[in-house]
Amino acid sequence: MQKSEGWLDTPFSLKNKTVFVAGGRGMVGSAVIRALSCEPCRILSPSRAELDLCYQAAVRAWFAKNKPDVVILAAAKVGGIAANEAKPADFLYQNLIIEANVIHAVYETSVEKLVFLGSSCIYPREAEQPIKPETLLSAPLEPTNEAYAVAKIAGVKLCEAFRKQEGCDFISLMPCNLYGIGDRYDERNSHVIPSLIMRADAERRKGAEQLKIWGTGRALREFLYIDDLADAVILALKNYSSAVPLNVGSSEEVRIAELTEMICETVGFDGEIIFDVNMPDGTPRKVMDNASIFSAGWRPKISLNDGLALAYQDYLERFVA
Repeated sequence: MQKSEGWLDTPFSLKNKTVFVAGGRGMVGSAVIRALSCEPCRILSPSRAELDLCYQAAVRAWFAKNKPDVVILAAAKVGGIAANEAKPADFLYQNLIIEANVIHAVYETSVEKLVFLGSSCIYPREAEQPIKPETLLSAPLEPTNEAYAVAKIAGVKLCEAFRKQEGCDFISLMPCNLYGIGDRYDERNSHVIPSLIMRADAERRKGAEQLKIWGTGRALREFLYIDDLADAVILALKNYSSAVPLNVGSSEEVRIAELTEMICETVGFDGEIIFDVNMPDGTPRKVMDNASIFSAGWRPKISLNDGLALAYQDYLERFVA
């Protein structure tokens, strides 16, 4: 397959470079650090106590002192439907301020390359499937996560603006729904897979006969194991340079009902699954056009079944054992 536009003939070298992974304690950042550990570079990833990205003066001072050559912006306030609906101002403000502070500091200190990690939720709710990058801003967003999506769109556009105005090598990656080691398990703030793992495991332990799930179960989603995303981030960092956001997904769809059954089988819950049709499904279908990154030879390595088993083991080790 011929490579799509934006892929470099000469790779960007990480040899002897200093790479700042913003958000390195989170699921995405941790996976990126694992992937970077195989590269000939120095990795910096201060904790929030060491560097709060919401404070511009602190960010500017840190960049001036540490002078990274490369920045991977994985820091973000994230959550599921319930959290997004309950705290839209928090999701909008905190993500805007983190992006603005980091991206501007990257520009001010002449960092060689920036990778901004967005989300597939930036695309319209009713976008034609599979979703192409050019559908961005072509129609209304999904209301249940609009605030988070608007913030991520602003980050994409800020990177695009710096490329246009200053010639900065800033790229944006749009992952599909992510899960895996290091995921957040919280009743109000978890995404769909960790939420289902946590609840199915709890119901199994109680000996419950039913598991109640939000929505109809008919919504279609695309999932990617976190270490597959990390591999894509390193590939794009070294080989991609374009203002066009790069979609990163598996191109494999699964209905939430089927996903729930898979998770119940993984955790050993054999009760009845009840769908609460009075609760929102979110976007009815969301699968991305991954042709560009596929053209560069990347493919996910971890199947959904295997990934769910790894995620459940991680949950047990961190929260149950």
